[in-house]
Amino acid sequence: MTRPRILSSWLSLLFLGALAATAGAQSSLPVRDSSVVAREDSVRQGRNWLSGLLRRIARRADDSLAVSATADSTDAVDAPLASATSARSFKSRRDSLAWENARAVAARARGYHIVVDIFAHELAVIDANGDTLRKAPAATASNATLAYGKRSWTFETPRGVRTVLSKDKDPVWRPPDWHFAEVALEHNLKLRYLERGQTVRLQDGTKLKIEGDEVGIIPPGSKEFEPLVLDMHVVFDNTLFVPPVDTKHRQIEGELGHFRLYLGDGYQLHGTPYANSIGTSVTHGCVRLHDDDIEWLYNNVPVGTKVYIY
Repeated sequence: MTRPRILSSWLSLLFLGALAATAGAQSSLPVRDSSVVAREDSVRQGRNWLSGLLRRIARRADDSLAVSATADSTDAVDAPLASATSARSFKSRRDSLAWENARAVAARARGYHIVVDIFAHELAVIDANGDTLRKAPAATASNATLAYGKRSWTFETPRGVRTVLSKDKDPVWRPPDWHFAEVALEHNLKLRYLERGQTVRLQDGTKLKIEGDEVGIIPPGSKEFEPLVLDMHVVFDNTLFVPPVDTKHRQIEGELGHFRLYLGDGYQLHGTPYANSIGTSVTHGCVRLHDDDIEWLYNNVPVGTKVYIY
């Protein structure tokens, strides 16, 4: 499963005209009432041409649940998560000294351990004799800042020493708040949190609510609850609704690859379906690896192994 797609009546109408010139047979599609389009798209399985388009335009952001969140009164947003070169660049003399200290600590490490060189985008596994067992290219954090409303997030891979706390096969990603802020900014949407026990009446009379662990709708004139498609964002009335963390709409399979080594505080070493990102500064804090490299780590790195990051 890929990242959730945007589900929205206004997007349906927005792209209909643009696709008509190039879609051949699609050019004769009738334009229906926007609320009906949204409702029908939400309950079918997302296999039509519009859903495919929306999947392709969805932002392929990252993974990590961990970011540095601070209060901010501006609505501005920094440039999107652009790849950086491996050249060393420091914010200040203090930042440079912190990097040198973290590198020195890694150089003095003994025993079986992992070293992550953020600038070089490289991970190495070192045995107790000091021999390198495996080297792997990696993607690390973008160091960008995202701001939405009064909140902001800075995406960094933290320097220092961490420990492999657990290992998972086929991990599930639970998108954090910053993911929804990114999508809202990208598509010029309002953002609203959907709470349990709350029923939101949409402009066309549809009711949006949560039952059990699913987000769904009750169409006008009906009493039947219809669950929404899981791999679509919940967008109605130009608003992106953020589901509770424990719902199925906050559980995304495949985004972290097939294996994960968890380092605590939301940071992790994991795979990725976006192989072209390896070797760049593009993540939200985690360290991405190719499938064969993360599988090797999963099979050969025990829980409790130290990870030195600089």
